[in-house]
Formats: sequence, structure tokens, C-alpha cells
Amino acid sequence: MYTWFECKIRYEKTMENGMSKKVTEPYLVDALSFTEAEKRIIEEITPFITGEFTVSDIKRANYSELFFSDEDSADRWFRCKIVFITLDEKSGAEKRTSTNMLVQAADLRDAVKKLDEGMKGTMADYQIGSITETMIMDVFPYAEVNDRPEV
Repeated sequence: MYTWFECKIRYEKTMENGMSKKVTEPYLVDALSFTEAEKRIIEEITPFITGEFTVSDIKRANYSELFFSDEDSADRWFRCKIVFITLDEKSGAEKRTSTNMLVQAADLRDAVKKLDEGMKGTMADYQIGSITETMIMDVFPYAEVNDRPEV
């Protein structure tokens, strides 16, 4: 089973004013294990960072779904807490189940729009519990299901 891992990369970044500053930036990778997540983030980041960098932290990211966007303006990632509402057939009571999704969008309004578009085919009733902008710099899924290693 594939899981999303949030990997934090620490490196020396040259700021707009020409000064260098140590920064830590989070990225998301699709992987089977912590070891594979570390290997993949190093492969993905190496072409973009000059100089040395370290993977300072790796943790599982609890996202049930990601909604990507091809738009140039959609350069931010938003964590969306979705509450699914179901009815217990026996008692008739409402049951609420929360899940987290990640949406790539330009701003908060765009995130709501893209989330609603992504959820269009969903049969279950849902409410948006919250939407918050994350610090995630980029997301690296496997390009194709066929690219994933055998389980």
C-alpha cells in the first residue's frame, strides 16, 4: 500500500537580497516505506538545490486524496478537512467521518472550487470542515502506476 510521506529538506538558500539563510522546506512523496521516501526525495530534490542538503524529517502524511492542478497560478497546497455524513440504517443516527485531502490551488477560493470539482462524482454527502494553506513546496507522486516498484 502506498502512502504519502512529508519530507523536510534543510539547506542553505540564497535570498533575494543575496544573503544566504538556512531553511527547512516540506515536500510530499508517494512511497512504500520511510526508506523509499528518503531515497525518492533525494532523487527529486537533487537537480533543484545547489550545494548540500539534508533530509531533516520524514513522517507519514494523512491524506486520503490529492487534487492536482495544471494551472500555473495554482502554486500552493491546501489541507482540506472533509466530513462525510452517513446515516446508520438501524438507528437512523447521523454518523460523521473526517478525512484530510490536499488541493493544489492559487488561493483559498480556488481551493474550495477545485475541491468541489474533485468531489463531484462522490455519492456520499460531505461538508468542508476546514481549509488551511500548508507550507508544502511540491508534491512528487509516482508518474504512473506502472512506475511503482512491485509490492
